[in-house]
Amino acid sequence: GEGGGEKADCFLFDELGKMEYNGAIIKKEASSMNTIITIGRQFGSGGREIGIRLAKALNVPFYDKELLRKAAEKSGLCEKIFENFDERPKSLLYSIAMDSYLFSLPGAGASDSLEQKVYLATYDAIRHVADEGPCVLIGRCADYALADRDNVLKIFIDAPMEKRIETVAQRENLTPEKARQLILKTDKRRASYYEYYSSQKWGTVESYDFCLDSSVFGIDGTVALIEKLVEMKEAK
Repeated sequence: GEGGGEKADCFLFDELGKMEYNGAIIKKEASSMNTIITIGRQFGSGGREIGIRLAKALNVPFYDKELLRKAAEKSGLCEKIFENFDERPKSLLYSIAMDSYLFSLPGAGASDSLEQKVYLATYDAIRHVADEGPCVLIGRCADYALADRDNVLKIFIDAPMEKRIETVAQRENLTPEKARQLILKTDKRRASYYEYYSSQKWGTVESYDFCLDSSVFGIDGTVALIEKLVEMKEAK
């Protein structure tokens, strides 16, 4: 998520076609769309909020920390382990010791580190939810995990540093300087994780279909813009 101790939002469809959003049941209408939207985001840019509102507007499931629970369930590893490794780069020594080509292998061997098992289980969970149908996925190299699919729209949300400082300071009740430090630390962690596993540059235009500055049109305007992009992709 975007904040330290905030509650993870998730809404999922069950077999009966109802949607549960933080405990409230909402009736699902059949979604005719086919597009999966992945959202990378700078800390404090509103990327997660945009993802939540977009999923509700499109009437599709939203996955943020819910992915960790699914990955934990399928792998048999404790969910707390996934939270500890969530979007965090590998240790330097391990990075030196392992060749990145190992991560393209389909199975995980007995010699795999815990970090690698967590990454592979998260990767599998992303592929699994994508198989289930259209959805919105936040972070965790989802764009890379689904790179072989044509029905994915890869978005990156950014915003000017001063706007992000303002947002984070208010949300986390921090001084502007403390907010700036938290932003730099979180973005560095996300970039290291993304670049280690995907071998692509985090936040650069080459890695995504569209990079959007959320401060230009605001949260709702950015959601509306992505909705239009999805509509155009569906019409292709």
